[in-house]
Amino acid sequence: MPKPNAQAIAKIAQVMHETTRAWQAANGQDPAPPWSRAPQWMKDASIASVLWRIENPSAGVSAQHDQWMAQKKRDGWKHGKIKDGAKKTHPLLVPYTKLPEVERRKDALVNAVVDALVAPMR
Repeated sequence: MPKPNAQAIAKIAQVMHETTRAWQAANGQDPAPPWSRAPQWMKDASIASVLWRIENPSAGVSAQHDQWMAQKKRDGWKHGKIKDGAKKTHPLLVPYTKLPEVERRKDALVNAVVDALVAPMR
């Protein structure tokens, strides 16, 4: 079966983004901005994660994080104490095994959301 079209992928990325925002709020973190106000780099990262998951549906959660981290590094991001789009720093640019448990669970949630939304399209 063909992969979803660009419009469907963008919608899945939006749902994934909003789910992540809800997870962040529920876990006492500062949530990312809503999709409508998210910077383009954030939307692009969400779309790339959706595409990667569609192409790697059986990959583990740590592989999803590795993909995200590699993408960030390719785009010039570095580890930093705070997430800053202008400075391209992010505190989660660490190996999966170094992530706090709440972040590991968020990665698993991302995979589950993408899987659930893509399944009817397969």
